[in-house]
Amino acid sequence: MSRILVVDDERNIRRVLQALLQGDGHEVDAASDGDEARAMLRRADDGYDLVLTDLRMPGCDGMQLLRWVKAAQPDTPTVMLTAHGTVDIAVEAMRAGAFDFITKPFEDAELSAIVTKGLAQRDANRQRAYRPSGASSNGATTGSVRATSEEEEEILSQIIGSSPQIKELFSLLRKVAPSPTTILLLGESGTGKELFANAAHKLSGRRDGPFIAVNCTAIPENLFESELFGHEKGAFTGAVTSRPGRCELADGGTLFLDEIGELPMPMQAKMLRTLQEREVQRVGGMQPVSVDIRLIAATNANLSQRVRDGTFRQDLYYRLNVVPIDLPPLRQRPSDIPELIRFFIERFSERLNRPVDSITEDAEMAMVRYSWPGNIRQLQNIIERMILLSEGTELCREDLPQEVMAGTKDPEAGVDTLKDEPLPQGNLKDIVKVRAKQVERAIILEALEEDQWNVTHAAKRLGISRKGLQMKMKDYELRERAEQERKEVEP
Repeated sequence: MSRILVVDDERNIRRVLQALLQGDGHEVDAASDGDEARAMLRRADDGYDLVLTDLRMPGCDGMQLLRWVKAAQPDTPTVMLTAHGTVDIAVEAMRAGAFDFITKPFEDAELSAIVTKGLAQRDANRQRAYRPSGASSNGATTGSVRATSEEEEEILSQIIGSSPQIKELFSLLRKVAPSPTTILLLGESGTGKELFANAAHKLSGRRDGPFIAVNCTAIPENLFESELFGHEKGAFTGAVTSRPGRCELADGGTLFLDEIGELPMPMQAKMLRTLQEREVQRVGGMQPVSVDIRLIAATNANLSQRVRDGTFRQDLYYRLNVVPIDLPPLRQRPSDIPELIRFFIERFSERLNRPVDSITEDAEMAMVRYSWPGNIRQLQNIIERMILLSEGTELCREDLPQEVMAGTKDPEAGVDTLKDEPLPQGNLKDIVKVRAKQVERAIILEALEEDQWNVTHAAKRLGISRKGLQMKMKDYELRERAEQERKEVEP
């Protein structure tokens, strides 16, 4: 059962909304203004799944409440309730981060549809791991100045990690983010693609414009066109008012299409036209609407294979694949795991109001040795579960779920046991980093040996770029050995 907070200064409206939403099976609480709503959001142990708020209210109005929710509880979607005369303000609210808006008077079916979509977005948000960075900027300005060096550091600090792989990605983001070029983020589910997309937006000259994220897996196929390109009043049953699409809302900023591999073929053609012509056609509209957007797309699918299978347009693929960026899975950057663990302990201890503030060494080492098939998303969820069920102030090995214990590699087995090497000096964090680098070097060495020191083949085996492997070989002083090995195998 989903939990929804309704905020409106009119008692009758609150009652109507509560009755309609409860009839759909939701648990509904109500507040008479923004101040009361903030107090209820603070007190809620498990939080709310969605906030439905009126735009115009005395005291703390809907816009102020929206900014507070985006800063304090960024995973919670906010839907604005507005009168006909304030639709333009509602659109600005969406640019500031509102999920959607409903115009009074509204149809019951329209309310149910928007709430259902909002809750689907909430479910998607719960699967993402990122550090809250405050409310979104308001007002689109394509001519804003790119971030300064100090601002770049602050933006990139929102991404947890200091491994060589993450530093390489930071370097690449600094180069490509300021340009208008399309970026394609590739990687397994749970590797933080939206986090990197948001960082690219904030590092660009569009950072004062909107960042509009669209989860392509959360939109029913028959609603894609309306969601992306908008619709005019009366265009179809239930279209009681004109509504801009996500492309229009992203005008002057960045449109992020997550899991673009799930975009239906008809929408692929329309999206290609939007990128080429810089305009959209609303459903039921007669005139095109000009848009100025920078596209960032992400997928965990093999788009080149889908092109060969005929399920993804080749021309759109080439348009997207201008700057592909591979995000490494967590198992390929184990030195970042302790830092992520500490971050999530701090985050969820505060959110769940639990006294946990640390983790034992053996529990942390077990988590470092685990392969994390669900990546950062899985790590986040496990830390949240452990904190929720913990009875002390320190997470210990007994708190680890069975999936982690069963999948933890034996420290005395594997590629390189390191058992004959002395324990590095320093604290646990430093020791883990050293050991992680030793293991990473051993894995790279094994891959190179198995592929007879062919860097291209070894990079493919490891799932990283050839350039990335060459940089690691330089870091681990393997280049000279590679040259020597290649000379020995050459005829």
